[in-house]
Amino acid sequence: MRKRWLTGLICGILAMSSLTAPPAEAAAKKFNMSYLYFGKTSSYVGQVDRTKGSLNVVSPNYFDLNEDGSLKITWKLERSFIDEMHKRGIKVVPYVTSHWKLDIGRNAMANRDKLSTEIANAVNQYNLDGINVDIEGMTETERDAHTDFVRLLREKMPGKEVSVAVAANPNGWTKGWHGSYDYGKLAQYADYLMVMAYDEAWAGDPTAGPVASIGFVERSIQYALKQGVPNSKIVLGLPFYGRLWKSDGTFKGAGVSNVRVPTVLNKYGANVVFDGATQSPKATFTVKESDEKLTVGYNTLTAGNYELWWEDERSLKAKLRLVQKYDLKGAGSWSLDQEEASMWNYFSLWLNGLYFTDAQTHWANSEILAMVDKGWMLGTSSTTFAPETALTRAQAAVILVRAMGLQGVTPTETAKFWDVPANHWAGKEIDLAKQYGFINGAGDNVFAPEREVSREEISAMLARILDLTAPTDGQTPFADVDPNRWSYASILAMKENGVINGYEDATFRPFNHTTRAQMATLMSRIATQLEAKSVK
Repeated sequence: MRKRWLTGLICGILAMSSLTAPPAEAAAKKFNMSYLYFGKTSSYVGQVDRTKGSLNVVSPNYFDLNEDGSLKITWKLERSFIDEMHKRGIKVVPYVTSHWKLDIGRNAMANRDKLSTEIANAVNQYNLDGINVDIEGMTETERDAHTDFVRLLREKMPGKEVSVAVAANPNGWTKGWHGSYDYGKLAQYADYLMVMAYDEAWAGDPTAGPVASIGFVERSIQYALKQGVPNSKIVLGLPFYGRLWKSDGTFKGAGVSNVRVPTVLNKYGANVVFDGATQSPKATFTVKESDEKLTVGYNTLTAGNYELWWEDERSLKAKLRLVQKYDLKGAGSWSLDQEEASMWNYFSLWLNGLYFTDAQTHWANSEILAMVDKGWMLGTSSTTFAPETALTRAQAAVILVRAMGLQGVTPTETAKFWDVPANHWAGKEIDLAKQYGFINGAGDNVFAPEREVSREEISAMLARILDLTAPTDGQTPFADVDPNRWSYASILAMKENGVINGYEDATFRPFNHTTRAQMATLMSRIATQLEAKSVK
């Protein structure tokens, strides 16, 4: 059982000892949305919570279309789910779909003024946050009407999200389904286009191959940019599924959720390779007559030879890198409940360009991301965060100065610590930390910038900043903290105000060092208080 000595309220930042200059501000956090279609509605909250706070928007299948193209509200719409998402700060933007029925799509476009009004009314009635247009299967004939439909939605839903799911078009096709999307004009009215960069190999495809090779995905992004879509309006759609083929032709691109893939591979002793050219995993396996027959999706795996392509950690990370490469708005996905739960250990980090391999499964993963998002912490390299490395006094000074919004302030005078030369990477922040009373020197004009920060020291620093005082009748909270110790009042104040707790054995261990992960967690819990006191 892990021991998290920090409990309470806080959100903050760290600088690295390896830096030679104060870190730059972190980029804005990337947008992340996903569709909800599979599973019982009673499982929806759990599906979202499994993402570990990664999502900004969830798009459930609340809106279908009747044969005449009018709005049909599905049985899946539940106000309780909408309320729960809003409590979590997540927007609910349902998608409207024709389920690939051409006639229904055409009827909807012919009556788009009525349909757009019906959607706008439903969005307001159910306290929804907008609409995601996902009417697929139309042709170039409906191209202009489709664009006008999105324009009408934008006009009738001020302040609400209007987004459009568009077919990936790496080959620049202008006819058929791909021709129904006018990327450039849609982007004028939509908040973003969710580029469905998957189904390179599709259901019914006679040729086995990846659902989304890296080349297919990148060319899809490039096409959108060439059509004049701002990168800030492009959301890269990722697949949480793979496809399966059987050598006798009975299975041609049958859908397989990523979460089911490990079971299949282990059950039949599959041969797995990672195809470097497409950046996609592939497996081949044989089901014998004597083997147990698994049911995958809607298909039972009978005896025969199979080929499976899907998305794993390596392939998804390659695609997430493209979000950073082209500075896109963010990522979308089809769909929740198909992914492996462990994926969320790295998804947000990589989406935001934080390729920290040592933080993916760390207990402070979400707090680390929050701190980097604040611009208060960075990694020790492009691939590491060093969460268990001890925090230094110089790092603490930088963290606190940045948390208090003082990075643009010029110190009125230097602190004149003999061990902090004028060219020290944290010299300015150390001067400011001393000037504002965050951190005192270590005596005799010494600051000791590289000395590890102990638990009692960080308690004193934060109690000072938060103006916390210990109650006069406070009881000794920990057996190993002497009431006559200089840090006693600060530790007691932090304990009484619910910021820091001790270990399970009722000790505080005041002389132990503070790790970078612990500092990230502590700062993330008092963020609101710190920001309230910061320089605006």
